[in-house]
Amino acid sequence: MHHSGDQRYENGMRATTAAGAVWRKAGASNPNGECVELAGLPDGQVAVRNSRFPGGPALVYTRAEIAAFIRGAKDGDFDDLAG
Repeated sequence: MHHSGDQRYENGMRATTAAGAVWRKAGASNPNGECVELAGLPDGQVAVRNSRFPGGPALVYTRAEIAAFIRGAKDGDFDDLAG
């Protein structure tokens, strides 16, 4: 768990409680808005949520973890999961 002032960011927190989070999604997302959204947090971590459940849980990752995931996605490591 990391802290930024009085705000605590932890895995499974309600995405709507991530103070200072500005959620964004990929331009190639489903037109219906069904996608993964990410938000940089004030303490430098990155939160991830399901756009279909904006008030649902958020997973919180370090920037290094997100960078490794993005590299893997660019390299095609997860292409088989997209159908």
